[in-house]
Amino acid sequence: MATLESQTIIDALEQQFPGKVVAVDHPYDFLTITIAHGSIKDVIRYLYNEPSFSFRFLTSCCGMHYPDAPQKFAMVYHLHSFTTNFRIRLKAFTNEDPPVFPTLTDIYKGANWMEREAYDFFGFRFTGHPDLRRILNMDSLEGWPLRKEFPLEDPFRKDKDDAMFGR
Repeated sequence: MATLESQTIIDALEQQFPGKVVAVDHPYDFLTITIAHGSIKDVIRYLYNEPSFSFRFLTSCCGMHYPDAPQKFAMVYHLHSFTTNFRIRLKAFTNEDPPVFPTLTDIYKGANWMEREAYDFFGFRFTGHPDLRRILNMDSLEGWPLRKEFPLEDPFRKDKDDAMFGR
């Protein structure tokens, strides 16, 4: 098994995508690279196809909401290379509302349900997604329950007596 170093990946991405690597961090010794929003799919496709990296497994992708930050929405991707046993975290931020990212379903089939989950809970849109609809919540749910502005309690419930909860 080949040994892969973080700096090798960083150097390759900075050379292949000049100006598109926004930030690099190593929280808890985990390589985390922030990529310019418009380049995230090209970077992931490169990491997938480049034989020395072979990031062929999408461990997870999820949406994030930072309402008070300069960039309010982010997609976070965790990739794994089985040939080098190396993991990487990629982030891309946007202020668009609704947030729009390119789908990864043509690279990773497993991205289908993960992207649907980001849509279902945060309202993220994925251009080119084959079946973008709610996956866990009811179709009638209005809003995006994991966004910070979503009410913590369901305002439509009539069966809940607040007096039972000391309120």
